Amino acid sequence: MARGNSIVPLFVDALAWAAGLNLAVLTRYEFGLDAHHSAGALPMIVLAVVLQAALGHARHLYRGRYAFGTLEDVRTVWQTVLATTIALLLLDLLLPGSRVPPGAPLVGGLLALVLMLAARLVWRLRLDARSRPDARVATRVLLFGAGSAGRNLLQSMRYDPNGRYLPVGVIDDDPRKRRMVFYGVPVLGDRNDIAAQVGRTGATTVVLAVANAAAELVRDIRDLATDAGVCFLVVPSVTELMDREINVRDLREPEVTDLLGRHQIDTDLESIAGYLTGKRVLVTGAGGSIGSELCRQIHRFAPAELMMLDRDETSLQAVQLSLDPQASLTDPSLLLASLRDVDRVREIFRTRRPQVVFHAAALKHLPLLERYPGEAIKTNIWGTLAVLSAASEVERFVNISTDKAADPVSVLGYSKRITERLTAYVARHSPGSFLSVRFGNVLGSRGSVFTTFSAQIADGGPVTVTHPDVTRYFMTTQEAVHLVIQAAAIGRDGEALVLEMGEPVRIAEVARQMVDLAPSEVEIRYTGLRPGEKLSEVLFGEGETDVRPFHPLISHVTVPPLDPAAVRGIDANAEPSVLVAELARLCALPAEAARPAA
Repeated sequence: MARGNSIVPLFVDALAWAAGLNLAVLTRYEFGLDAHHSAGALPMIVLAVVLQAALGHARHLYRGRYAFGTLEDVRTVWQTVLATTIALLLLDLLLPGSRVPPGAPLVGGLLALVLMLAARLVWRLRLDARSRPDARVATRVLLFGAGSAGRNLLQSMRYDPNGRYLPVGVIDDDPRKRRMVFYGVPVLGDRNDIAAQVGRTGATTVVLAVANAAAELVRDIRDLATDAGVCFLVVPSVTELMDREINVRDLREPEVTDLLGRHQIDTDLESIAGYLTGKRVLVTGAGGSIGSELCRQIHRFAPAELMMLDRDETSLQAVQLSLDPQASLTDPSLLLASLRDVDRVREIFRTRRPQVVFHAAALKHLPLLERYPGEAIKTNIWGTLAVLSAASEVERFVNISTDKAADPVSVLGYSKRITERLTAYVARHSPGSFLSVRFGNVLGSRGSVFTTFSAQIADGGPVTVTHPDVTRYFMTTQEAVHLVIQAAAIGRDGEALVLEMGEPVRIAEVARQMVDLAPSEVEIRYTGLRPGEKLSEVLFGEGETDVRPFHPLISHVTVPPLDPAAVRGIDANAEPSVLVAELARLCALPAEAARPAA
């Protein structure tokens, strides 16, 4: 029934009053109604209809404010019927002469309300039937998970007449949800019933509707769906959804990030908004995988200005278009510059006056930096020092580090450890808050094993793994950046904040999972560890203790400061072996550094 159509709802409610009052009088006289009593009921019916129309009009019931059969409409209906019933009862008691039996207004009002609600229920059922996807063309799906994500997805599927998916059942391991029904779709059993329910319901797809499912659960349900001969889809993680509700358009095929595991991240949005909203924020390395995701997530908190700096104009344009598809390269938010240009960096800070800085720019390809350590010095160390020197007046500075900085053995690890120590030094000599955030490998970042393996699989293989036992910490880009932003809100001056990365994952397992997703068989080949590469990484270096005073996923460790004068005199053009030795010397910890954070 179209919203704004007031005649039909009023007509339905008038009929309900007529039927309700007549039934009340008839039952009072045991259906032996004479002409006198019948004539007495007529004025009461007319009065009830007039009162219902007047009170309903006053409450916008018949003026198109509420769609027929909605919760708001039902609430206003019973309130109007109650007021009308009370008015009828008072008039019947106070006016001289008996028109209807005592109590008839009460019984009649109750019957009228039942009839009104019944009419609305029938209308809703009719609309619901029309809103279902067409069973002749829609894909029949079983949903695994009857939590909030599953119910949101069910609602999205169930009430889309043009939808691609028709839910035919829900699977959930919680025995308390057995035989429950959500939006007309029943819970049919647990994961062990998937194969049987696929055959019974005719489902051709299983959807994992758990937004933060553990890797084991994703793999188990995928295997059960595959064994049952049906397709398997997943919903994105909470961090991918960026705090919005799950929609059927979010469904996708599983990726390696789903099969390796997701992290449940609780975010204190108020503390984050407190240092980002209304502030001038600068992100260096904005075109990279971490920097671009930082820009996208910071943008949600409405900074006064978001400045994106990178030396690669193509990457800058890509991140800008991800924020605003209509933006142009003339937008002042884009800053094309190299951190090696100290004067240019100083000019940017002097003219744009950022208040919060996320320093994500760095060279990070380990094998290349082993060959060219001078480049790591010029970009990772001197570039960071240029930004730190120019940022002496900012309110908050966040240096993006890596787990390779913990007990480093590679040029990348040495250079990033030195940037942590330089940041700690500036923290002691500047009024703002300066800190580092350390985390492991980011799946999907440029140069990661994920992108390397993807390219090798696309080329037909082989997929090359250095060693069958090599392990690394992994997190998705969205999850890592989510925690970086949270860490910056709680970090103390000069610290390194270490993000919880879960259990380390064998690289060979990553390769196997990706090969399993490939359309054809691909070989996995082992090539041996490369120079500067560890068999397994650590998140905490010697003397560092895992202390988490503010957030369960963020550890705080002290960092010994390093005077910038110690790195300014390095000869970046010296022999690689000489440079590596010098970097290792600068990373050596003084004795007093082996004290845990308070």
